[in-house]
Amino acid sequence: MTRISLSALSLFLCLELSACNGVGSWSDIAHPPAMTHSSNPTLDGNYRPLTMPMPPLQPPPAETASLWRTGSRAFFKDQRATQVGDLVTIIVDITDNATMVDNTTASASGNESMGIPSLFGLQGKFISHLTQADALSTSSSNGNSAQGTITRNETVTISVAGTITQVLPNGNFVVVARQEVRVNNELRNLELSGVVRPQDITADNTVTHDRMAEARISYGGRGQLSILQSPRWGQQIIDAIAPL
Repeated sequence: MTRISLSALSLFLCLELSACNGVGSWSDIAHPPAMTHSSNPTLDGNYRPLTMPMPPLQPPPAETASLWRTGSRAFFKDQRATQVGDLVTIIVDITDNATMVDNTTASASGNESMGIPSLFGLQGKFISHLTQADALSTSSSNGNSAQGTITRNETVTISVAGTITQVLPNGNFVVVARQEVRVNNELRNLELSGVVRPQDITADNTVTHDRMAEARISYGGRGQLSILQSPRWGQQIIDAIAPL
């Protein structure tokens, strides 16, 4: 009975370790990865309202019988996003190339010698042996050489529609965008958030990512290809606890 229990336990552990190759759950087996439902980003458990340093508020001057509304930017209605819930298109175009080569070479050497021709006027074989010119001689040398090279190439080009979740006291917008694309058994997701000035939103209601402050851009996914490209969970655990 004990042998059967141990065999069953060993089989279960083997199945668990073999299943730890990146599969998120047993429901993903023989099925494409499930897409998340569209929802209010402010209801996400990881969502946190953003607080930024703000200038002191100044009430707008009151103008009696004025035809212009305070804060309006044009005579006709502006079609660009202006309030919470409005959509704005973010254009992400990242082309980053960096190359760094660092070579370091250092060397040093030193020689020291000391002798005592005579000691209190005493001469003799013993004293002469101890006080000869090369009675104390030292030498040292050291060298160091290092070389390092870093090369990085990154390219991401994509457009995604985001939602204004906050209008800060100074008029800037907090924008959050999420997008999921599933092709066969591979799911790609894009998450983006940041702070945008109303002046940087163009007439066609778009803004580039380099105009966003506190930008957070995440592009990744999950699926069969991602599973094959990732080390198995069991292997990661063994690598973490193994001494070598």
